[in-house]
Amino acid sequence: MYNRGGLVTESELVVTALATGAAAGLTGTPHGVVHDLHAALREAVRRRLAGGGNGVRSGYAVRVLDAYDTDPDVWRTRLLQVLASGMEIDEELRAAARAVLRAQRRPGHITGDAVGS
Repeated sequence: MYNRGGLVTESELVVTALATGAAAGLTGTPHGVVHDLHAALREAVRRRLAGGGNGVRSGYAVRVLDAYDTDPDVWRTRLLQVLASGMEIDEELRAAARAVLRAQRRPGHITGDAVGS
């Protein structure tokens, strides 16, 4: 995945997937696979942020994630900063973010329950 300046950072990948999944919920598919994958990604990010460590203030970080849900345009930069400030974005988070983005690209081709897939 690329942004205007080159490769997308891991933080940008996660934030883009969070935005994509949230937008899918607004387009009339709140109980679809994209929604389920988004919910799983968001919960994984929340757990990591709540754990703190690595320079991440857990209370502030979770508040930024919650605020991002209400107004992504305003809070995108702060969420990127929080994610890039030391939270480890491991393979689980990268895979969850990619799954949201893949599912959103092919909404007519993915059906069923995302749990365990």
